[in-house]
Amino acid sequence: MASDKQPTPVPGAPPNGAKVPARTWIAVAAGMLGAFMAVLDIQITNSSLKDILGTLAATQEEGSWISTAYLCAEIVVIPMTALFTRAFGARRYLIGTTALFLLFSTLCGAAWNLPSMIVFRMLQGFTGGALIPMAMTLVMTRLPASKRAVGFAIFGLTATLAPAMGPTLGGYLTDLYGWPSIFYINWVPGVLLIAGMVWGMDPEPTDIPSLVTADWLGISMMAIGLGSLTIFLEEGNSKDWFDSQFIITFAALALFGILAWVALSFSRQKSFVNLNLYGQRNFLVATALSAVIGMGLYGSSFLLPLYLGQIANYTPMQIGEVIAWMGFPQLFVMPIAAALSSKVDNRIMCTFGLLLFGGSCVMNAFMDASTGYDQLIVTQVIRAIGQPFVMLTLSNFAMQGVQPKDMSSASSLFNMTRNLGGSIGIALLATALTNREHFHSARLGESVSNYALPTQQRLDQLTQAFISNGIDPAGAADKALRVVDNLVRRESYVMAYNDGFLIVGLVLIGSIAAVWLADKVKSPGGASGAH
Repeated sequence: MASDKQPTPVPGAPPNGAKVPARTWIAVAAGMLGAFMAVLDIQITNSSLKDILGTLAATQEEGSWISTAYLCAEIVVIPMTALFTRAFGARRYLIGTTALFLLFSTLCGAAWNLPSMIVFRMLQGFTGGALIPMAMTLVMTRLPASKRAVGFAIFGLTATLAPAMGPTLGGYLTDLYGWPSIFYINWVPGVLLIAGMVWGMDPEPTDIPSLVTADWLGISMMAIGLGSLTIFLEEGNSKDWFDSQFIITFAALALFGILAWVALSFSRQKSFVNLNLYGQRNFLVATALSAVIGMGLYGSSFLLPLYLGQIANYTPMQIGEVIAWMGFPQLFVMPIAAALSSKVDNRIMCTFGLLLFGGSCVMNAFMDASTGYDQLIVTQVIRAIGQPFVMLTLSNFAMQGVQPKDMSSASSLFNMTRNLGGSIGIALLATALTNREHFHSARLGESVSNYALPTQQRLDQLTQAFISNGIDPAGAADKALRVVDNLVRRESYVMAYNDGFLIVGLVLIGSIAAVWLADKVKSPGGASGAH
C-alpha cells in the first residue's frame, strides 16, 4: 500500500523545500567523510597483514584478530549511538569520538606487539563505529525532506565504495610508505571532519543523567551477544567451526546475549535502542535487505581481491585498478538514482539495482585462470551501476514512517544489520571457498591420475623438458609431478571462487522477492511530500 501522507517533520530539520545553507551541507559532508573513514578501516589491514605480522612477530591465525577486534567493537557501539547522542549532543559526540578515533589510529601505527595492536584496534573500532549511523542521522535531522535523497545518495557511496577500497588503499600505502601509514592517513579526513562539525553544527543541549539511568544491563547483554556473534563469524572458518570448543563457547554466548537483550528491550519501557522498529514492515524489509547487501558488498570485496592476488598474481596496485571500475562510475550514477527516487517507485529501482548487482556476480562465476583486468571491467561497471539504486532505496524504505524520536535508533539498527550481514557473508564465503576447493580438487584428481593416458603423456612431456634443461631424470620427474599438482590446485581454486560468486549472485537476485513486501515509497520531491 502506498503512503500518501506528508513526510514526518523531524525536530530541528528545515521545513520541506527550504534552502539548505552551505554550513549545513559542510556538516553533512563531514559526517559522510566520517562514515567512509570508519567503513574503510574495517578491511584496510587485509592487504598489509603480512607486513604487520612480520613487524609484530605474530602468526597468520593470530593476525586475524586485528580485523576481528575492530569489527567486533564497531558493531557493539553502533546500537549505542542513539544513547550517546542524547547524552552529549550530536556535535560534541561526533567531535569527541573522532578525536579519540584519531588518537587510537595513531597508537595502532605505533603498536609494539600483537596484544597492543588488538587493544588499539578494538578502541579504534569503538570510537569509529559511531560515525556510520551518525552520518545517516545527520541526513534525517539536518536536511529538509526534499533534499534527503541527495543525502542518502552520498551516504550510499560511503557504504559501497569503502569496503572495496579498504584493502586496495591499504596495500598501496604499505608499498609506498610502510604499514603504519594506513593508520596515520586517518588524520586527513579526521581533521576535515572535526573542522566541518565545528563550523557546520551548533552545540546542542546535553543530557548526561540519561547515561546514569540507561539500561546498562541491556547494553551489556547486547555487547556480549553481538561481540560474541562477530567473533564466532570471523574466527569460525579458521578454527573448523563447531569442531572447536572456542567457537562453541562464543556461539552459546552470542545466543544467550542476543536473546537476553531482546527480552530486556521488550520488557522495559525505555530501552537504549528501540527494537520495536522491527515491527514496522518497511523497516523490517529494509534491514533484512541491508544484511543481504552487506553480504554482497563485503563478500564480493573479499572474493575478487583474493582471486586476483592468488590466481592472477596481481599486486595491490593492480588490484586497485580493477576495483576502481566498481567505484568511479558510482559517482556519476548516484545523482541519477537520487533524481529518479522521487519519481519512480523505489521498489522498481531496488529490483533494478539488485538485478545488476546480482547479475554481475553471476557473470563472475564463469572466470578461468586467465581472467584479469580486461575481462573484469564489464562486470565491475555493471556492479557500479546497480549498487547506488539499492543503497539509496533501502535508506528510503528504512526511514519511511519512522517517528522523529526513533531516527537515531533506526539509523543504528539499519547500519548494524549491514555490518553483521557483511560478517555473515565473509564467514560463509570463506567456508565455502575452503570446502569447494577441496571438492573440486578431489574431482579433478580423479581425472588427472597417474593411470590416465593424457596425464601420463603430459608428465612425460614435462619430464623431458626439464631433463633437456640439465635436471637429472629423477628430479625432472618429481618437478613435472609438482607442476601438474599445482595446476590441479589452481583450477580447483578458480572453480571455488566461481562458486563463491554464484552464491552471492543468487542470494542477491533471490532477495528481490522481499523488496515487494515493502510499501510503495518515493523520495519526497520539492514540496510534494512522500508518496
